Amino acid sequence: MAEPAAPHYATGSLADVLPSVCASLGVPSAAGEPTWSGRLAMPPARRGVVVLVDGLGADQLARRLGHAPWFRAHAAATRRVPAGFPATTATSMGSFGTGTPPGAHGMLGYEVLVPGEDRVFNELSWEGGPVPERWQPTTTWFERAAVAGLEVVRIGPGFFDGSGLTRAALRGGRFTAAESLAARVDVALRAVRSSPRALVYLYWGEVDKLGHVHGPESFEWTTELESVDRELARLAAGLPDDASLTITADHGMVACPHDTRVDVADEPSLRAGVRHLGGEPRATHVYCHDGAAADVAAAWSARLGDRAHVRLREEAVAAGWFGAVSPGNLARIGDVVVASADDLAVVDSARMRPQLLALVGMHGALTSEELDVPVLHVPARVA
Repeated sequence: MAEPAAPHYATGSLADVLPSVCASLGVPSAAGEPTWSGRLAMPPARRGVVVLVDGLGADQLARRLGHAPWFRAHAAATRRVPAGFPATTATSMGSFGTGTPPGAHGMLGYEVLVPGEDRVFNELSWEGGPVPERWQPTTTWFERAAVAGLEVVRIGPGFFDGSGLTRAALRGGRFTAAESLAARVDVALRAVRSSPRALVYLYWGEVDKLGHVHGPESFEWTTELESVDRELARLAAGLPDDASLTITADHGMVACPHDTRVDVADEPSLRAGVRHLGGEPRATHVYCHDGAAADVAAAWSARLGDRAHVRLREEAVAAGWFGAVSPGNLARIGDVVVASADDLAVVDSARMRPQLLALVGMHGALTSEELDVPVLHVPARVA
């Protein structure tokens, strides 16, 4: 099987979106840092609103433009960039918030190993997780924008305020809770209008949720896109003339039939030599007993064949899957890394909750359906 293409981090990725918006708002880069404004060139503005629609992959959006007139009107200005590997929310939020690739910020999956503690934890729930600011110490672009004098407002569901993931990847400025998308748009408009220099961030998660439950090709997913399109049109129309609007996402999604999945609980050959499983069904970190990595990689390759790319940690890192990896983050990566191809999902019914096993839509791997996300930047009408 051909080697999968690694995400092209150097030519523009999700990690460049927020730094590029901040550059357009006059937030300076640190000494020795590149100037991000050339990556995703964005004209100057006084104020900016950034919306991240969880699960709105570039491919899924392109196929549904007939249901999204506002997106369709801006199709020519919409570019696609890779989210990063693994293509999953916790990792992508790290890239989005810090402006660095996964290997640098170290938030490397849904579930990852805590080196030295011989356990995995969930980077979404953060239950029992490390101190978030120590796990991910890089200054976020929200923090940088606040230091530069912008009014920074982050809008999402109330339980995000002070959560481990928020503290690790999206800290900075103030948080305002709102539940419905319409309410969040209202808050965003008030926030951006109330300050002469502002950076407002709005998160919406229902597209992802419905894609997981019903599949990314479902009626439910499409209906939610229609709702999102209407609210984004309202948001764009209500912005001050000197405010820009940027829309992006954290990953795409594929449908994974239940009857073609591989369940590790039923596969003794896939459990031999394995200490812990992490990651997710489309991008699995396999943490091995000492000296067992090569045998584990061989067993997983033999069982999964052309349905997955199975690589030793060193191979995945050398191939650039995670971007440049900081030495301190290497041990968080599985001894063996498995990126699914086609519609394969690798599950473990012995440890996964039934609600997770029931999901239809999944993501994480290196396919364009999962990796590529849209970036739509609507410039301010006046600088």
